[in-house]
Amino acid sequence: LQRVLARHVPGFPVSKSQVPARPGAGKPSLAGGSSGVVPAGAEGGAKPSLAAAPPVAPASPRLMGAIKHAQESLQRRPGASSGGTADTGHQSAPRQLEEIGSRNQAFKQVLKQAASSPAERATIEIVAMMFQSILTEERIPASVRVWFARLQMPVLRVAVSEPDFFAAADHPARRLIDRMGACVMGFNAAQQTGPGAERASSDALEREIKRVVQVVEAYPDTGRRVFSTVLTEFEKFLDHYFENENQASKRGVSLAQQVEQRETLAIQYTIELRKMLSEVPVQDGVRDFLFHVWADVLAVTAVRSGAQADVTKVMKRAAADLIWSASAKSSREDRADVIRRLPPLLKTLRDGMSHAGVSVDKQDEHVRQLNNALAAAFTAKTAAIPRERLDELMDQLETLEAMLPEDIEGDSHVDEMLVRDLSGHESDGMEVVAEGGSAPTPAMVAWARELQVGGWFMLDYRGRNEQVQLAWRGLRKQLALFVTPKGRGVLFSLNRMAAFLQAGLLLPAQDESLTVQATRKALAKLDADPDQLLK
Repeated sequence: LQRVLARHVPGFPVSKSQVPARPGAGKPSLAGGSSGVVPAGAEGGAKPSLAAAPPVAPASPRLMGAIKHAQESLQRRPGASSGGTADTGHQSAPRQLEEIGSRNQAFKQVLKQAASSPAERATIEIVAMMFQSILTEERIPASVRVWFARLQMPVLRVAVSEPDFFAAADHPARRLIDRMGACVMGFNAAQQTGPGAERASSDALEREIKRVVQVVEAYPDTGRRVFSTVLTEFEKFLDHYFENENQASKRGVSLAQQVEQRETLAIQYTIELRKMLSEVPVQDGVRDFLFHVWADVLAVTAVRSGAQADVTKVMKRAAADLIWSASAKSSREDRADVIRRLPPLLKTLRDGMSHAGVSVDKQDEHVRQLNNALAAAFTAKTAAIPRERLDELMDQLETLEAMLPEDIEGDSHVDEMLVRDLSGHESDGMEVVAEGGSAPTPAMVAWARELQVGGWFMLDYRGRNEQVQLAWRGLRKQLALFVTPKGRGVLFSLNRMAAFLQAGLLLPAQDESLTVQATRKALAKLDADPDQLLK
């Protein structure tokens, strides 16, 4: 767009480097390349600073005064304080949009007369074209578009002083519009007019959009900083909204968070148990049970009851007893002690497995394998575990949480192990996608990793093709929860989500972001009539 403007408008500044659409905003090619996707940290994804653009003369005082007057006029108009939300009724929103469109068209001519250069007049025209596209996007509720209309003057103020607004898709003003638009793109008629919880949920989101716009209007002289600030606030609001206010998602988000916490703890427990037993002579069958079954039992118990709860301590003590029981027994007294302690130990193991959701058949299988390992320990020729070493192991088990790393962001072991089978977590309120799609390319995985909370998609799964919203991303972005308008959750691992994206089973509601779409439409109009830039 900048290059087109530079061809037609004398003196229009052009940035030396341009930022592509935000990662995840464009669909990568199935061949493994990327079209519009630049993974975080990739060489081509560096953000140019304002210094990368040629020096730009500040906007003329006369134009800035005219913009201020136009903005104040829009704020003073009747109904401006409510914007067509629940305060005034949704029937009035289309009429308000029509009125705002007429006002903005009139303001455009006044602003062009106040402009002091062809570049300023062209900027006014392009911003008007972009907002015309946004305000006629029927997939966004009219009551929300009323508030988007109020952003036209603040955005124009930024665009005339920061020409990289047109080149950089990650300019905070554009990102704010894109994020808010993506979150309301899937609102359907039932959500907009329905009573009770559904209506309350959408009202909460509209109230936040209203607040964001009013904050932007309140700080007209801060440039991109106010957009960056409210964008951060909006992202934080979304996390709170889907977790606590959105009736369709909050139960599913709670379940998904428990799954992630349980899975992460189980993996970390496994890693620490491996370290603890690396030099301890224990039968392989017992090792496998501790690593693959009991670590999960410890995680479930810690999540549900707390790491220091009595029941959690009982499960840790059972692990220590099992380790001792499965070590070599050279004396008759030790063997008799194992036989005496075995029944209550096996009962505790079964209780723990039941608590973790292990089926009775699986429990029987695990107990059989443990009995075989214990029988082998009776005849083993290896050295027994000294009492001092056993006490040390018990102390380590009791303080296992203290041994877990506080910051696991860089721990690739946890990332790799989180992709294990999650199907055991399926429940009435949440489906777990365990199969489907095709092996994803790295570009598809990068795209899946960058999908943002709030976006709407069409999901083809289990014979249903339905609208879903991305309501939650795990802390490590290895898990993602989508929810239907009726509140059913669908949990994906990162790779499975990438596989569905690649196979076309999960399709974004938007092929491109609002501002990219608006830019494309503006370019089409300029191709048809470039002279309108300077009229």
